[in-house]
Amino acid sequence: MLDTICSCVFYCSKDQAEMDQADMEDVEEVEEEETGEDVNSKARQLTVQMMQNPQILAALQERLDGLVGSPSGYMESLPKVVKRRVNALKNLQVKCAHIEAKFYEEVHELERKYAALYQPLFDKRSEIINAAYEPTDEECEWKADEEEELTVSSQEEMKEKAKVDEEKKDEEKEDPKGVPEFWLTVFKNVDLLSDMLQEHDEPILKHLKDIKVKFSDPGQPMNFTLEFYFECNDFFSNELLVKTYKMRSEPDESDPFAFDGPEIMGCTGCQIDWKKGKNITLKTIKKKQKHKGRGTVRTVTKTVPNDSFFNFFTPPEVPESGELDEDSEAILAADFEIGHFLRERIVPRAVLYFTGEAIEDDDDDYDEEGEEADDEEGEEEADEENDPDYDPKKDANPPPECKQQ
Repeated sequence: MLDTICSCVFYCSKDQAEMDQADMEDVEEVEEEETGEDVNSKARQLTVQMMQNPQILAALQERLDGLVGSPSGYMESLPKVVKRRVNALKNLQVKCAHIEAKFYEEVHELERKYAALYQPLFDKRSEIINAAYEPTDEECEWKADEEEELTVSSQEEMKEKAKVDEEKKDEEKEDPKGVPEFWLTVFKNVDLLSDMLQEHDEPILKHLKDIKVKFSDPGQPMNFTLEFYFECNDFFSNELLVKTYKMRSEPDESDPFAFDGPEIMGCTGCQIDWKKGKNITLKTIKKKQKHKGRGTVRTVTKTVPNDSFFNFFTPPEVPESGELDEDSEAILAADFEIGHFLRERIVPRAVLYFTGEAIEDDDDDYDEEGEEADDEEGEEEADEENDPDYDPKKDANPPPECKQQ
């Protein structure tokens, strides 16, 4: 890439220099010969100006895109005996990929082992959320971070105010059970999940009691299942909805070097037994149709798919050929991302997504990257302003020979 950029900049600089020389042929040479440092400095300035021009950048990008996947020519130039040894190295790399696949299989076994250790804690979490267990005062003690600690006087004032507020709430309504709308709040707090939610999904998700992750049994093909537990509700009779993701942890024989760990190969959902008139994944629309000959108009009622989180449980089927249309591919790609995120982040750290602390951590990471990028842009702008030879008009009007053809 660097060679290509340098090549384009070199020729643009060369053409510009030739133009300057032609313009100066009839002018008496009165200036002293420039030093090598002056020439290099001007060349760098010209390069910076050209690289800031969008037309030049577009031309470079077009040329670079044409080079993607093309051989550099270096391998073809090697002697046969060296090529033979390189083939041996590539065979070693394939063996490394197969060992890496075994590594991930053992990681999956470890995940299964530790999932059994986590589960009692997750079960207790579910009991607290659903008011099946009331935690003791000792279990409710939480030491705040130093940044969150208040002065003694402020703490006393807060306690008094909280006590008065609690007494008023107790008078107004009954004591809430467990942690109301826990999972619905988690979903609404996470952009990846909230994008799936529709207003008509929320009354149902208020009945979501727990989400569990189940790993495949030893000796079985690698997969994991997401289990959604619901309390009795007015929408469907299922108490459990499941989504299973099939995984593969082995290099593809046709492209072994592309292996980068386990990948999701497909997923299956489950049937939702909707109660009469409660299926929110479908909607009824009415259309007017006009008869071509008689001109009469009739109203036709049609049932069409409706946007809903619960479409998550009816993913597109992957044909044996593995070929999908673009829409199905996009749906499955998003589905795999959501399934992986639920398994890796949401279920293990649900309370932190409920409080928003996990989201704040993610936002802080992005903010830091953004600040760094802004700082770099600011430095570039400052350099341009401090450059006595910088001319913004040259950015808007680059030399004609450097424009994209």
